[in-house]
Amino acid sequence: MNQSIKTYKEVKNLLSDGKTNAKTKKNAIKTYILYLAPSNLSGINICPYASQGCIKSCLNTAGHGQFNSVQLARLNKTLIFKENRPKFYIQLANELLKIHDKAIKQNIDIAIRLNGTSDIDHLNELIRHTGIDFLDSFYSNLKFYDYTKNPNIVKKYLNTNYKITFSRSEINDIQVDEVLNSGGNVAMVFKHELPSNYMGFPVINGDESDLRYYDPKNVIIGLKAKGKAKNDKTNFVINNI
Repeated sequence: MNQSIKTYKEVKNLLSDGKTNAKTKKNAIKTYILYLAPSNLSGINICPYASQGCIKSCLNTAGHGQFNSVQLARLNKTLIFKENRPKFYIQLANELLKIHDKAIKQNIDIAIRLNGTSDIDHLNELIRHTGIDFLDSFYSNLKFYDYTKNPNIVKKYLNTNYKITFSRSEINDIQVDEVLNSGGNVAMVFKHELPSNYMGFPVINGDESDLRYYDPKNVIIGLKAKGKAKNDKTNFVINNI
């Protein structure tokens, strides 16, 4: 990927239509997703809890992400975040408000995933920079969900309207146990066919849809190894022979 960008350019939209993603387009409701340049590709680490296995298996370059133009667009958005945090969140808030207006007018729910390729507490940052709490009941038509490797975010939003799925890696088994035993959900990548149960918990197929908002509590979200993850040597992928 060409990383010669020195500063950001203005963008019309930070959020992308979920139809552009092979997985989110399977979602039962309209979905918008925010893609940034993951890990430290931009010079700022926006995935602070990422393990080596996670970084090597990242789906950042999957699907449309393989195109240089898409990578540059994600890098550009990350540079806005890096260089002008208030601007970034004011624009993001305005986009969310427009989406919310659309949901109200059409009397529908719309799903929002703010961490497509990042791991940031964006909802907290939105409050900090704009004063808007999108978890307020007024915005109940917006269904926020995400994956994270940050156990503190899981604890913070457990039993709220922000549905967080903890992501297992090769180095966070202790946190996996804590999340599952506290009633949370954990995503795990399996090398072979998904088991019906694992570690004593039911496994549901996370590849059928990306929409984690309506998942039952206390389950494992099973994902089949794809792309670079098929060749994982770090134990990020569970070799469930």
